[in-house]
Amino acid sequence: MAAVMKALDVALGFVYDNILSIMMMVLLIAVGIYLSVRTRFFQFRRFGTVMKGTIGSLFDKKNHEKSAAGVSPFQAVTTALAGTIGTGSIAGLATALVSGGPGAIFWMWISALLGMVTKYSEIVLSMKYREKNIGGAYAGGPMYYIKNGLGVKWLAIVFAVFAMIACIGTGNATQSNSISGIIESSFGVAPWITGLILTVIVGAVILGGVKRIASVNEKLVPMMAIFFVLASLVALVVNAGRIPMAFGLIFKEAFNFRAAFGGAAGYGVLTAMRYGIGRGVFSNEAGLGSAPIAHAASTTKEPVKQGMWGVFEVFITTIVICTISGLVVLTSDVYLSAFNAGVEPSLTGASLSGAAYGEAIPYVGEIGIAVATVFFALSTILGWAYYGEVCVGYIFKNHVLGAVATYRLLYVAFVFVGAVAEIQTVWLVADCFNALMALPNLVALIALSGVVVQTTKDYFERKNPLSDELKDNG
Repeated sequence: MAAVMKALDVALGFVYDNILSIMMMVLLIAVGIYLSVRTRFFQFRRFGTVMKGTIGSLFDKKNHEKSAAGVSPFQAVTTALAGTIGTGSIAGLATALVSGGPGAIFWMWISALLGMVTKYSEIVLSMKYREKNIGGAYAGGPMYYIKNGLGVKWLAIVFAVFAMIACIGTGNATQSNSISGIIESSFGVAPWITGLILTVIVGAVILGGVKRIASVNEKLVPMMAIFFVLASLVALVVNAGRIPMAFGLIFKEAFNFRAAFGGAAGYGVLTAMRYGIGRGVFSNEAGLGSAPIAHAASTTKEPVKQGMWGVFEVFITTIVICTISGLVVLTSDVYLSAFNAGVEPSLTGASLSGAAYGEAIPYVGEIGIAVATVFFALSTILGWAYYGEVCVGYIFKNHVLGAVATYRLLYVAFVFVGAVAEIQTVWLVADCFNALMALPNLVALIALSGVVVQTTKDYFERKNPLSDELKDNG
């Protein structure tokens, strides 16, 4: 069995490293630049409006109103955030620093700045082309805008199949793996025990459907995000003297042709780019097409209004949370000692992050990051369970109830599988299917970019007759 898993790791690693990762990296950057130009850099030009319409409206009762047709706008956002503020901000970020070096953070920023408009476009299209399912609730996502916008039904099914599988890997197995890993390193609990407990908890929630998932995440996500940010700020205050050096390493290593931890000369920049962009996408999901599935369930009628939450999500998850998380690791001895010696750290993933926080805040930091990892990853598992169900419902329209029930059982089973599997295999499977689901979505975003531009223009003309768009067009 060990030989089979090793062979699988080698095969998946070759396919991802030499084909899928390069294709996705090029396409993500290209699509982000293309959409930025077409929308006249909406993510920067309208950033103030976005912040006012998102975080500035959290106390608006309309954002918390629910109906039989869907969940509240805020619940849609927290469900999407549950899929983004997860182990990508803790384990994924630490993995990027080990595999790609400090420069990976720079390329993560670049992917996020472009990803803001990519995710905005995904949500606008998802809202515009969504449908009501047999239960009367809204359902949407890339498969719907590929079918209803592009009219290419086979490509919509291809996306749904890849996304359905990716949900089991990216949104499920990697999360339970990170939970079991940090629980074992912090408290000495065997992975199989953690796996069993997680399986029971996840099963109890997802069997209640999207509204129970949304209700749990509405309470869980904001609380844990605030806790994690506060813990990170405390750690950075302790390591304040090293922060300028950390930023220096980020910019220097982003363009260093020597790989951070050895390897062939000349591949340093490419490695930093690949892991920075790859883990950036893992943290904010811009371009994957997953988060718009959650947003499409919102009762909001304005695609642009809901789309602004996409800009906010990428900003808060990658620019804010991943940056401070990365700085905590970069300013720690557990990482710097290995980097200065030119060898990979003995720890990786959530365990490396836990050790870095524990170093800065003794007795509290490692336990705190373990708790944060558990709750972030749990909320991600719940959020992606819904994504998978929508994809299953799209594929098996005529047998949707039986198909969804079967998928839920399979999804719950993989919570345990992920908890006890080897971390390398889990991440490779997740990376491969992330790329496969992203490719048809990115093609659709380019083809339907005109719809995004026109929808955005129409919205601001209605909301503000003296908008820049109207002035520019006389």
